[in-house]
Amino acid sequence: EVYAVSIVGPFPIAVTNLLDLTRLDLHNNKLTGPIPPQIGRLRRLRMLNLRWNKLQDVLPPEIGELKKLTYLSLSFNNFKGEIPKELANLPELRYLYLQENRFTGRIPPELGTLQNLRHMDVGNNHLVGTIRELIRIEGCFPVLRNLYLNNNYLTGGVPAQLANVTNLEILYLSYNKMSGVIPTALADIPKLTYLYLDHNQFSGRIPNAFYKHPFLKELYIEGNGFRPGVDPIGAHKVLELSDTDFLV
Repeated sequence: EVYAVSIVGPFPIAVTNLLDLTRLDLHNNKLTGPIPPQIGRLRRLRMLNLRWNKLQDVLPPEIGELKKLTYLSLSFNNFKGEIPKELANLPELRYLYLQENRFTGRIPPELGTLQNLRHMDVGNNHLVGTIRELIRIEGCFPVLRNLYLNNNYLTGGVPAQLANVTNLEILYLSYNKMSGVIPTALADIPKLTYLYLDHNQFSGRIPNAFYKHPFLKELYIEGNGFRPGVDPIGAHKVLELSDTDFLV
């Protein structure tokens, strides 16, 4: 683990010769250039943390050969191109952080086959597509708790089928180009705690079922075209649904 010591230059390819390495933490340095394809040699790697560098270019498909990886953070870099579908080949992956890069294209729906994925953050990129495409695989994201899709260029609506991702606790859709009405079925997600819908093009009314949800604490709805019926409160127009007496 070598972090926050201002290492400058390309990714140190020599570390890919350490075949027994289980943790590689180089975050908060000044690494530049691409991740080399030789990264796929580190078959015993469980944690790869490269956030807060100046890495760039596309991600090598060989990253999908790290079969024991449980934690992958590539956030706050300058990666571009599409998110490689080879990430779906990481059966042990639990935490995926890709936010604050320049990824384009669609989020691979194959990621939904990851049986252990609990947290996925792809916010603040240049991604397009729809949630319907992302969850098209039956039984997708079986244990996912936190899904961050904010600050991209996603379109379309929130499909009722998203309620089948039953373990969701945080759903962050802010600052996209999504539209349509919010389906009542979304309130069927049993432990949904934070729901961010703000700064899209949603319309209609917020379903009443959200106001009686036993776990929902915060619902962000500003910057949309919702019809009157609920007046958001607070500086950020947040409905604090942990105390819903005023909505009865």
